[in-house]
Amino acid sequence: MQYQKIHPAVFRARPNRFVAQVELAGETVTCHVKNTGRCRELLVPGARVYLEESGNPNRKTKYDLIAVEKGERLINMDAQAPNQVFGEWARAGKWVPDLTLLRPETKYGASRFDFYWEAPGRRGFVEVKGVTLEEDGVVRFPDAPTLRGVKHLEELMAAKEAGYEAAVCFVVQMGEVRWMEPNDRTHPEFGEALRRAARAGVQVLALDCDVRPDRLDIAGPVEVRL
Repeated sequence: MQYQKIHPAVFRARPNRFVAQVELAGETVTCHVKNTGRCRELLVPGARVYLEESGNPNRKTKYDLIAVEKGERLINMDAQAPNQVFGEWARAGKWVPDLTLLRPETKYGASRFDFYWEAPGRRGFVEVKGVTLEEDGVVRFPDAPTLRGVKHLEELMAAKEAGYEAAVCFVVQMGEVRWMEPNDRTHPEFGEALRRAARAGVQVLALDCDVRPDRLDIAGPVEVRL
């Protein structure tokens, strides 16, 4: 996944979950934050961030905040990126061999899954979750309670019982992590639902990324500890 027109800046403040104030070339600029999550451990005053310049002259903000440095680690914060890089990775044949269809945003039951896929003699659904919360090399999801996430897991279990293959993929938006685990401290119900889903046959996988200021790509599998 390639970004265009990247500018380094310094984070100053986040007035609300949609925008941030940054220092760019000596001026204070308001930019759009492409992640409505809390991200409190990432967006701290003085942090180096990376902005993508928009080519749309009608936008209220000229820039999108897409990545941040946390110590020596570069973390992609773009909430739309996990689906895009997973789609690129899957279409390149690195997930299901002989994939014939990968359709985004497909409704099933009361949910809309990120992808529906088909291969000879096989079909299934995938829900993709982006992960940005890291501590000592361990990444966790979610960073805030997510009833929607629990609902998705329940629908994946229902799809599995109905004969589909089902998977939840955690795209870790950084590289070189130790393992991924559910954030039971923040939302124990999600962790319980994830363990139930795994026991029911839902595939649980995590993938880390090669992150650069202007690019994001799937790197490889990460151990999942339930």
